[in-house]
Amino acid sequence: MRIRSFAKINLGLEVIRKRPDNYHDLRTLFQCVDLYDILEFHPNTHGKIVLKGKNSEIPWDERNLIYQAAKILKERFRISSGIEIHVTKNIPVGGGLGGGSSNAAMTLHSLNIIWDLKRTKEELMEIGRTLGADVPYFFEGGLCVGLGKGDELTRAKDLVPFSCLLVFPELSIFTASVYNRLSPLTSEDKDSKIIKFLDNLEYGSLENSLEETVFFLHPQLRDIKRLLYKQGSELSLVSGSGSTVFGLFFQEKKAVDAYKRLKNTYSLSLVKPLSRAQYWDRINAGV
Repeated sequence: MRIRSFAKINLGLEVIRKRPDNYHDLRTLFQCVDLYDILEFHPNTHGKIVLKGKNSEIPWDERNLIYQAAKILKERFRISSGIEIHVTKNIPVGGGLGGGSSNAAMTLHSLNIIWDLKRTKEELMEIGRTLGADVPYFFEGGLCVGLGKGDELTRAKDLVPFSCLLVFPELSIFTASVYNRLSPLTSEDKDSKIIKFLDNLEYGSLENSLEETVFFLHPQLRDIKRLLYKQGSELSLVSGSGSTVFGLFFQEKKAVDAYKRLKNTYSLSLVKPLSRAQYWDRINAGV
């Protein structure tokens, strides 16, 4: 079985408050895009989980969310057969694009089919929550509002298509390093720009509450954001806790021209958002 595992961007992110468990309550706007990894699943008879990939930045062992997702299902449902999983990575590591979470979700989705577990989407999402706050989103796709740690999801109406230029700096950012430095001031008492956006669709009003902390740690990302605005983007933000910076363009020609001007300086990808229907059509088409 071969399946695509798509990336997401955060069109907005608001930190509402710090929780007693030292996590933060968030309000975020998830949108999947057509950048993807490829996961291939090969059942084996020796009963072991084997994970393989060529990216040396990634641990291809029990530390990997793919391995952990497979292990949870194997142990919980007492599966005797094993699985070998080959991964082709295109989504940058530590880029705020949810690659690891997407991989975990698609592993749960795929093994549910391969091992004929007959688990519902809701059951798989609940298992996914134990692996990471972003994992449940990848069982929805499209545009979603995430609350709580980002795992309490509400579907939103799909947006008019746009072009999205992703800029990948040569650095990875660990989410914990950003939240550990985050100012105690939160947006608990502020009006939500995400909620307003869903009413008025004014992209320029969206923001990421983590950006100032990210820019303090990595000032070069602020320069990339400014550069994308100079190239004509309607909105430029760090995705999640970074390090990817994206620019949205309503005119495809502007996006293509920006890509051509910047491709010799930065690692880039020009992508499109996926509606919820497109997301699942492309996942299922890859099976």
